[in-house]
Amino acid sequence: MKKNVLEYLEETVKRFPDKKAFCDEREQLSFCELYHQARSIGSALARRGITKKPVLVYMEKSPSAVMAFFGAVYGGCFYVPLDEEMPYKRIQLIMENTQAEILICDEHTQEKVKKSAYHGEVCLCSELIRTEEDDEALRAVRNAQLDTDLVYVLFTSGSTGVPKGVAGHHRGVLDYIDQLADVMGFDENSVFGNQTPIYFDASMKEIYGTLKCGATTWMIPRKLFLLIAEMVHYLNEHRINTICWVVSALTMLSSFGAFEEEKPEYLHTIGFGGEVFPVSQFNIWKETLPEAKFVNLYGPTEATGVSTYYIAERKFCEGESIPIGRTFDNTEIFLLKEDGTLAGKGESGEIYIRGTGVACGYYNDSVKTKEVFVQNPLHGAYPETVYKTGDIACYNEDGDLVFISRKDHQIKHMGHRVELGEIESNAGLVGGVAACCCVYAQDDGKIILFYTGSIDRRAFTIALKEALPKYMVPNCMIKLEGLPMTATGKLDRPAMLEIYKKERERTRKSKEKKNNGNT
Repeated sequence: MKKNVLEYLEETVKRFPDKKAFCDEREQLSFCELYHQARSIGSALARRGITKKPVLVYMEKSPSAVMAFFGAVYGGCFYVPLDEEMPYKRIQLIMENTQAEILICDEHTQEKVKKSAYHGEVCLCSELIRTEEDDEALRAVRNAQLDTDLVYVLFTSGSTGVPKGVAGHHRGVLDYIDQLADVMGFDENSVFGNQTPIYFDASMKEIYGTLKCGATTWMIPRKLFLLIAEMVHYLNEHRINTICWVVSALTMLSSFGAFEEEKPEYLHTIGFGGEVFPVSQFNIWKETLPEAKFVNLYGPTEATGVSTYYIAERKFCEGESIPIGRTFDNTEIFLLKEDGTLAGKGESGEIYIRGTGVACGYYNDSVKTKEVFVQNPLHGAYPETVYKTGDIACYNEDGDLVFISRKDHQIKHMGHRVELGEIESNAGLVGGVAACCCVYAQDDGKIILFYTGSIDRRAFTIALKEALPKYMVPNCMIKLEGLPMTATGKLDRPAMLEIYKKERERTRKSKEKKNNGNT
C-alpha cells in the first residue's frame, strides 16, 4: 500500500521516462526531468535541514511550478502555492500565516518577492534544480515520512478577510486519486487540459492523475478563456481528451456558440464541478459530444477536493438538478437537520463528511479549525473528526445526493469558493467607504456590493482589484444613502437583492428605449 504521493511518480518514471508529463506553450517536462529536478530541489532542502515545514512556491503557472511542488515533498516538506496574479495583500497574509523559512520563485516573480515583506530565504527554481541529488539524504527523509504528513496547504477564502490554509495529507490524496482515476477512467492515454490555477484544489485532478497514470497535462493559457473560438482549436491541436473544469469555464464555450465552428474532436471525458451546471448548458455539451462521459464531481477542499460523483448519462429537463451522486469508497456523508437529527428520505440537511479525505484542518488557525472540523455529532464514544461543510442537500428517489444551497453566505462563483464576508472585509478597509454589504444574485451568477460613503465607484473598483483575486471582485456595485436594515437592526440582504433587481430592470428598459430610438 502506498503511503507517499511521490510513489506515483517513482513508478511512472520507470514506465514512461521520456514521455511528456506537464506542458505549456513555453516548456515541456518529461517524467524523467520531473523526477530528477524534483529530487534535486528535495536534496537542497534536506541539506538545509528544512523538513516538515511549509515551502512557498511563488511562480508563474508552469510545468516547473508543479515540479517545485514535488521538490518540496521530496525534501520532507509541504508546498504552499502562491499565484503570480494574487493580490499583494493576499500574498502577505499567506506569508504571515505560514511563517515559511524558504520561498521558491522564478525569474518572473523574483522582483515581486523583493518588493514584499518576506524575510525568509528566497531561492530561484532554476538554481535549485542544479543541486546534485543526495540519495542518502532523500532516503533518510522518506524513511521519516508518514502517510498522515502534510503534502500541501491550499488557501481558500476566509470570512474575516484572512484566507484559510487547508492542510492536506498523503493518505487523503492517495485515496482520492486512486478512486477518481477509476471512476473517470484515467490511464496513460489520457491527455488533460488544465483550466484552473494550480493553487486551486481542482488542479489536483490533472496533477496527480498525470503522476499516477503516466498521462500528459497541457496547461491551457488563461487568455484562451477569453478567446472562445480559439479554445476548441487548442483542444484539438493538442489532442486533449480529458478535462475536469469548473462549470463556469464549460458554460463559456457552450453559451457563446463555440461548437458552431469547430467541435472538440478528441474529447471523451468531462468532469465538472464547483457550482451547479445549468441544465440548458449541460444539454448543449451532451448534444455536441453524445458519446462522451460526463461526471458531476462534488467536494470541498477540506475533504481533499472531491467526495461524491455522479455519471450523467442523459439530458436533463429544465427544472431538474443534476445530482452530485454517491460517495467514493472510504468516504461517508450524512445529512443533519437543524435539530441535530439525521435527515430522512425527502428531507434536507447539512452535509457532514467523514473518512480519510478529511483534511488535518486549517494551518495555524485553531479557532477556525474547531468551527468546522468537529467531533462526529452522531457519537461521543471516541474522538473522530468530521468536516461540517455548510452545504445543504437531500437524497432523491434514486438514492443520489442532490445539492440544494449554501447554509451561510459562502458561495461558489466562477468555480471558486468565495466568502462574501471576505469581500466585505476588504471593501470596508478602502478609504471613503462608510459601510458595505455583499449579496449574491443566484439567478444572474453575480456578486453585488452595496456601499455608502464618499468614494466614487471607479476608484472603489480599482482599490478592490488591488486587494482581491479577479474572481472575487464584485460584478456590480451600487451606492446607497444608507444600507437597508431589518427590524432587529441587522443588514437586510433580501431587500438589497430587490434593489439590485429593480436596478437591473431599470437598466434593461433604458437600453431598450435607446435601441428603439436608434432604429
